Amino acid sequence: MPDRYLLHVDLDEFIAAVERLRRPELEGRPIVVGGDGDPTKRGVVSTASYEARAFGIRSAMPLRTAFKRNPDAVFLPVDADAYLAKSREVMDVLRSFGAPVEVAGWDEAFLLTGTDDPEALARDIQHRVLERTRLWCTVGIGDNRLQAKLANGFGKPRGIFRISSETWRDLMSGMAVAELWGIGKKTAAKLAEMGIRTVGDLSAADESRLARRFGPRIGPWLASLARGEGSAEVHPEGWVAKGLGREHTFQQDLTDPDEIHSEVERLAREVAGDLMREHRVAVRVVVKVRFAPFLTATRGVALEEPTSETAAVEVGARRALERFELDRPVRLLGVRAELAPPSGAPAGPRPW
Repeated sequence: MPDRYLLHVDLDEFIAAVERLRRPELEGRPIVVGGDGDPTKRGVVSTASYEARAFGIRSAMPLRTAFKRNPDAVFLPVDADAYLAKSREVMDVLRSFGAPVEVAGWDEAFLLTGTDDPEALARDIQHRVLERTRLWCTVGIGDNRLQAKLANGFGKPRGIFRISSETWRDLMSGMAVAELWGIGKKTAAKLAEMGIRTVGDLSAADESRLARRFGPRIGPWLASLARGEGSAEVHPEGWVAKGLGREHTFQQDLTDPDEIHSEVERLAREVAGDLMREHRVAVRVVVKVRFAPFLTATRGVALEEPTSETAAVEVGARRALERFELDRPVRLLGVRAELAPPSGAPAGPRPW
């Protein structure tokens, strides 16, 4: 038995739940939050309530598609300030337990505890969060971050679930590799080409073969994921962003190259303003272009030196845009600055 456990707390349908608190008459109705709330416009779903998910509506789906799947759903605009305020209430509740808390987003956090009864603590967390914020959460328990995160998925919604190193193999070995936190569709497809489709397959795979296919660091790391291994630390200072970005979906496709260049420059200036407000510097600029109907590509360039200067970010964005063939209508543009980590700060997500 470990002498400490990781708890992963995740708020159930967080954004939809916050909207329901503000509008009690929406109880039981399918709620879709995204864009400015107008499903006839271009935009994507930020979140969908469980009632909306029953119609196949999911995050990142175009709002127009969501509307086709359920025109009777309630469509609401994104209100980031309200969600951030409610998130802070929840995180204050979690800190009241006296355990180290790492905020991992608006709606999730990791806690490190040395209790002998993590399930009892999980029940106390659920009760106190509900009592003080009127929001439900699910709690996953594990010997490390990976196990706790995956356990949360098993517990959804409003549940508590525990995965341990002892139960990992029986629980996970038959599952598809894409179920592992940190393995996306592209990596899963590459593994399938190697005949590796399940977590059990990956855990037993030859690490030297994985290293040849994915590199000397990533290959063995994939195998360790499949064995349920990972960090058991939390970082109360929290997650520090590796990038800042802006993007815009156009209601009418852009076809004029001059207009596309102008919009990218505008977004680059906005990103430079974000850099200065956050006291961060960029080392690379990436431009995202979504061509009609829905083909997305990115191109990036390294900056000559770390900077937050507007002119340098703008030049980087122009150089990145030059790497595209603008021969099709454009429906979305984005500019992202990849950041140099602040001194002493934990940079980027900790997937396991």
